[in-house]
Amino acid sequence: CVAPLRQPPPPSFAMSYKVRVGNKPKPEGWALIEPSLDFFESKLKDAVNEPHEGKRKAESQWPIHRIHYEKNRYIYELYYKEGKISKELYEFLARHKVIDTALISKWRKPGYEILCSMSAINKNSTTFGTASICRVPLAQRTGHVAPSSVTGCVSCASGDGINGGPVWWTDPYTTWVDSKKRGRVPEDTDALDEPALDDDVEQRLKALRGEATPGGGGTQGTAQDADVEARLQALKSQHNDDPGPSAALNANQPLPPETVGED
Repeated sequence: CVAPLRQPPPPSFAMSYKVRVGNKPKPEGWALIEPSLDFFESKLKDAVNEPHEGKRKAESQWPIHRIHYEKNRYIYELYYKEGKISKELYEFLARHKVIDTALISKWRKPGYEILCSMSAINKNSTTFGTASICRVPLAQRTGHVAPSSVTGCVSCASGDGINGGPVWWTDPYTTWVDSKKRGRVPEDTDALDEPALDDDVEQRLKALRGEATPGGGGTQGTAQDADVEARLQALKSQHNDDPGPSAALNANQPLPPETVGED
């Protein structure tokens, strides 16, 4: 009898925020961000429980790192960029570890503006005691470019981001890399197409993206990725003509899950 494969334990930041805050009194403004926190929590739960058959051990953690980035980016934008939440509420989130203050503080330093995860700069997590490969600018890399085995991030080096965020494994990064190495960035990143890949590599990437493959697979992952991209676009908007999520905060209305931005 062969023992079934065990799901690798999720990172500590996947713990429910409700466990962390308990019944403690919440600062003013909590009700405005709570629906958004619930939305990210639901996504984290789905990512933790997602079947990992056909994936390497580390690959099952990639969606968790991305959702963690989006949730923290959302709070970061509201507090530091837009000033839509109070210092008291931000400190409450930090004190109860609802947000990753170490990651957010890094975003405020030159060279780390779109750092994907603290794991990317943790030298103890790599074989040779160096930072993750996603910290190396795309233009300086040689040979085949692949996502970080730890986080699934292709590049979070300053100047390499797509639409203001890291380049993730679900992005059409092959064409993006070619353009960066030629010193030219495509104007329309949504129109990028990947060139032909090795069959085995292509099947693995499709499985990670949730795309249908011959003989199995579905569109659940694709739908989730489209949902994630919608949230990313909502967060990255400048709120000049379209008030976006900020309007809900100004009007003292809870944020609907569909308008939530990054982490």
